[in-house]
Amino acid sequence: MSGQSITDRITAAQHSVTGSAISKTVCKATTHEVMGPKKKHLDYLIQCTNEMNVNIPQLADTLFERTTNTSWVVVFKSLTTTHHLMVYGNERFIQYLASRNTLFNLSNFLDKSGLQGYDMSTFIRRYSRYLNEKAVSYRQVAFDFTKVKRGSDGVMRTINTEKLLKTIPIIQNQMDVLLDFNVNANELTNGVINAAFMLLFKDAIRLFAAYNEGIINLLEKYFDMKKVQCKEGLDIYKKFLTRMTRISEFLKVAEQVGIDRGDIPDLSQAPSSLLDALEQHLASLEGKKVKDSTAASRASTLSNAVSSLANTGISFTKADEREKQAALEEEQARLKALKVRFSPIDFISFGFRPEQQHPAHTIMTPNGQQPHKLVSTDLDSSLANLVANILFHLCSDLHWSQPGEKKLTGGTNWQPKTAPSTTWNPATMVGLSGLSGFILKTSNMRCPSDTLIGS
Repeated sequence: MSGQSITDRITAAQHSVTGSAISKTVCKATTHEVMGPKKKHLDYLIQCTNEMNVNIPQLADTLFERTTNTSWVVVFKSLTTTHHLMVYGNERFIQYLASRNTLFNLSNFLDKSGLQGYDMSTFIRRYSRYLNEKAVSYRQVAFDFTKVKRGSDGVMRTINTEKLLKTIPIIQNQMDVLLDFNVNANELTNGVINAAFMLLFKDAIRLFAAYNEGIINLLEKYFDMKKVQCKEGLDIYKKFLTRMTRISEFLKVAEQVGIDRGDIPDLSQAPSSLLDALEQHLASLEGKKVKDSTAASRASTLSNAVSSLANTGISFTKADEREKQAALEEEQARLKALKVRFSPIDFISFGFRPEQQHPAHTIMTPNGQQPHKLVSTDLDSSLANLVANILFHLCSDLHWSQPGEKKLTGGTNWQPKTAPSTTWNPATMVGLSGLSGFILKTSNMRCPSDTLIGS
């Protein structure tokens, strides 16, 4: 099914009537359209997670409710939207998810409407399991492994032996469930699953980077560990080698579906002699006869292994930094476009001058964001003082007429809807400038038209 369904439009209209902007946006982000959630809707929901007056449990519950839909498209997009907020939203969103006893219960989900429904249902079950595990991991360690500080002074490089041996298995579990998504390039056939895969790809890079640093810390401590710790550490290292092979296969899929080779990190395996050295050391602690080896030889083997893994870590970090740089450049392009779109004359024509502006109010982008950071304001906070004063004088003389529906394309370069046509007393205002559409979209005024989110 392509395009918004009648059900999508009715549901959105219901939320318009009840005044629930968040619920309406969730609905629009999770329509029956076979494409990933639109960026403008995701950006709005991210902004909402930064609002102190937004009810995070209610936002989460709205997303959970959408996963009870029978359509694989709606359910998949609900999961993707949730994942996006876990990654890019305020930390209190994932904190709330981690505090819940249960999240997604989709282990038996199956859309029987067609062959595509059967195929996508498999990935929905796997994807929901990963999001559940991501929340559980946060609950266990109180931080997100994909956002943890990395480097020589990072969390995984500096924690003590006891915590390290408890923490690495948690990363391993999350990595296992992520890789269990197990999609092939020829199965990434639509925008919905592709959007999920991109989020998993970014998580995989950051998660494995933290995992890799934990292993480096483990190796550096291994020869000073007690016997029981060495036994546990050796088992962890063997599992790490297996997961290096699996992450390599995952990255091959990413390359096959068009992710730039420069964005895919390189894996460098430690020399096989390291595993032998680790096993020999444990055997010696257990009193078994082992091959003679000098301290210098052991130190050389360990040094080479750590160097190889460090190179892997650098490669993964660079890939992550390139992704962040691309996002920064995109934001700078938006700011440049904003400067052209909104000039000071727009404000002066309303009797609002820059010197009157409160320090807390900055010009907002068409996506409802401030230029330099996501801020707390959707309808009620950001431009409340400015909008309320202007609209108070306008509304007494304005007579709104219902415009025809205008379908937006969505995406990075979307434009706000044209302001509704108006009839007013000429004596009231000289005219509406280019800011009018913008103010109407950020106001709290109830007009017959859809003034907030668009299609």
